[in-house]
Amino acid sequence: MRDTHCPGYLKPQPTPLIDPRHSRPLDVHRYSVHTEVNALVEAIWKNVFTDFARKGGPNPKTSFRQQLMVLIVDLYVAWKADPSLSLGVHLSNTAWKTGSRYNALHLSRKIPRLVHRLADTDYIELSKGSYDYPGASTNRTARIIAAEPLRQLFREARFGPEHIMVSSRVETIILRDASEDKRDVEYEDTPKTRTMRAEMTAYNALLSATFIDVPSQVEPYLERPIKKGHRQGENARIQICGLDNHVRRIFNRESWDCGGRFFGGWWQGVGSEFRKKIHINGQPTMEVDYQAMHIAILSAGHGVEIEGDPYTLEEGLVPGLDAKAQRKLIKVLVLMALNATSKSAAFQAFRQDSPVGSAAKKMKDEELLHILDAFALKHPHLESDLCADRGVHLMRQDSEIAALVIN
Repeated sequence: MRDTHCPGYLKPQPTPLIDPRHSRPLDVHRYSVHTEVNALVEAIWKNVFTDFARKGGPNPKTSFRQQLMVLIVDLYVAWKADPSLSLGVHLSNTAWKTGSRYNALHLSRKIPRLVHRLADTDYIELSKGSYDYPGASTNRTARIIAAEPLRQLFREARFGPEHIMVSSRVETIILRDASEDKRDVEYEDTPKTRTMRAEMTAYNALLSATFIDVPSQVEPYLERPIKKGHRQGENARIQICGLDNHVRRIFNRESWDCGGRFFGGWWQGVGSEFRKKIHINGQPTMEVDYQAMHIAILSAGHGVEIEGDPYTLEEGLVPGLDAKAQRKLIKVLVLMALNATSKSAAFQAFRQDSPVGSAAKKMKDEELLHILDAFALKHPHLESDLCADRGVHLMRQDSEIAALVIN
């Protein structure tokens, strides 16, 4: 047996729980009024935060215990959904603005202190953030995940995800900047934003009172294969049929003319085949598919009505692909081109988005240009829209169509 007191002996380190690339942002709007949740948070508070007192200044809008609850309950929700899922959390004091419209529970700069104390007492594992330079792909916020002592408390807990709520004051009209990180930005309300928010409040109230379920599904989650990225080949676990029905609208580039789509419902991430099985209040549903919607919107703007499938071009245009695979490739490339500001940007995005090992991943600019030219030849009225940054404006138009349907 190795003498662990010998010089040079390194104690074996446990396998890290955190995969920094498998995470989601901390949800700063979760809370609970369940007595068992309060009891768990109070027990943790008394165990490790007895000296965590306020040091002068005005009273915080939200008590430190309530801020601790937000951390604990969202760690619980993440653990329940996927034990390997970590949470991204800002540890800079400047990131916590109690008056922000995106911080309805008024979490303060004490959050970093709470996080560090939980890590020091082994309730959570903490992976600190990294920063190289503006726009670097390696930049990330810190990650946290429930460690074994906290997981054991979760296993013994006498409450469930159904007892965790999202604040009714959470902002549903989100405006983001044009940076790579797409940060939320503050804004002054207008009659239009107030109207949109009132519509979202009514919609979310309807969703919260509606039973959206898949009766044939046994597990409260769905596993879907990951087709690209560093986790390609693994399965992603998506929580379904639960209480994650809260929807918001997200606008881009600090402009109310860009984006505006609806995000948040669990049904958006499960795929069309699974959505066919959804029941609403016990009744089966069917999903209407609007084929080539953005192509149709652009064509209508040019006074042209599309006939047939716009993505079906002559057979053999892409060597080695059958008609179905070729159509799929053309569709992806054209949609990339509608979102891109240049042909080179479109081609780069197309290759980056293609699965590792696929033929599409290795296609040259000349080959992709040949496909775009063939598409433009069939639809000459759309040639000026390709690689002209139409995407965010098209999203704005289809979001208004969605809003009309919802209202």
